Amino acid sequence: MELPDPLRLRTEFAEEARSERPGLARLCLLVGAVADPARGEPGIDAAEVELDRLAGELPHRPATPRDWALALAELLGTRYGFHGTESDYRRLESSLLQEVLRRRRGLPILLSVVWLEVARRAGAPVHGVALPGHFTVGFGPPDDLVLADPFDGGTLLSPADASLLVTGVTGAPLDPSLLRPADPLEVIRRVLNNIRAWAAARPERTDVALWAVELSLLLPSHPADLRYEHAQLLVKCGDFVRGARELESYAEVVAAVDPEAAELVRGQARAARARLN
Repeated sequence: MELPDPLRLRTEFAEEARSERPGLARLCLLVGAVADPARGEPGIDAAEVELDRLAGELPHRPATPRDWALALAELLGTRYGFHGTESDYRRLESSLLQEVLRRRRGLPILLSVVWLEVARRAGAPVHGVALPGHFTVGFGPPDDLVLADPFDGGTLLSPADASLLVTGVTGAPLDPSLLRPADPLEVIRRVLNNIRAWAAARPERTDVALWAVELSLLLPSHPADLRYEHAQLLVKCGDFVRGARELESYAEVVAAVDPEAAELVRGQARAARARLN
């Protein structure tokens, strides 16, 4: 029997995340499909076709990492106008790959996913660079690394530019370890964290917070307190039975290290069950 769409999409997400080589585009597109199940698989297929089409418009194979970065900036930043603005941080669509491809606007991390997937399809030596607070894209090996900022249309970043970005967020200079390639699970975890942060600022959107947490729980590893957040959201959404069960389950985990905190969580579970009366 075919699974209902929401459940099928979550199952596909879990399978992709736990596969030997998770596909970044597929994971991001499944997040977008969960956000808008009405589009489902056709929307995923259309987005994959668009990424292929954009890759096909790149010129002959560039010779150096800098040439690759400039070619992507000219194609995606100049010709097609992919970029971001501060207002994009206020839109859920800015975290959904299907919508970023349609609007050509988004958060730094989703615009970087577009750059990564188009470049990868064209054979570029490319990887994501998860700078604190501002995701970017790197071309080439560590000794010849060229950084580009898709949020700014693909502007190339000098070492000083990158250091300034990091210092503005952390107050510390750029650590070379921050330039390492970000793996797909690290990227999708950050995408989901952004969605959860967006929803947390909008109490009326607990529906979005709930599915973002549930997808995060399907990743191979996650912090234990994510289960507590999930339980609280279930209670807020009126699913008192599931919420109470999740609270009780989380309390069992906490009890081994903090019995008093565990008892407080059990009290929350009893309060949730009482709301059924």
